[in-house]
Amino acid sequence: MKDRKGDQKAKSARPRVEMFLYAAAALIAVTGLGEAIYLTVMFLTGELAICGGSSGCMEVLGSKFAHIRGIPIAAFGAAAYFAAFSCATFAAFGYARARRLFTIVVGGMFLFTLWLLFVQAFLLHAFCKYCLFSAAMIFLLAGIGVSRPVSD
Repeated sequence: MKDRKGDQKAKSARPRVEMFLYAAAALIAVTGLGEAIYLTVMFLTGELAICGGSSGCMEVLGSKFAHIRGIPIAAFGAAAYFAAFSCATFAAFGYARARRLFTIVVGGMFLFTLWLLFVQAFLLHAFCKYCLFSAAMIFLLAGIGVSRPVSD
């Protein structure tokens, strides 16, 4: 015979853990959103991003890979971070569809980040601090996406 109190405690702990994980994901996503907006504004105004003397940063941000048809990659990143933030916020409140959509959005972000890391390492032979920071944020989001408890 199963211990019903133990089962109930385990079930009630899951939503709290999920809520915490998705709240953390929302904070990470809003951090990435801020960075992406900064880079988008810098690109659109023609200003140079503050890179702390890193020449690799300027090489990456000034390359042909930094935009698609005049739209900065950072703008797409801002939209993706906003989507991840929104999904994580709704998922923290228990919306199952938001959890699934969060996984899909972050999965796409993760794959695109792998492509951008490849571009930096093997095509440009230069790394951007902002891009690496964004990659770290996306890796954290992906980690949360795959490590969250499975709901019944």
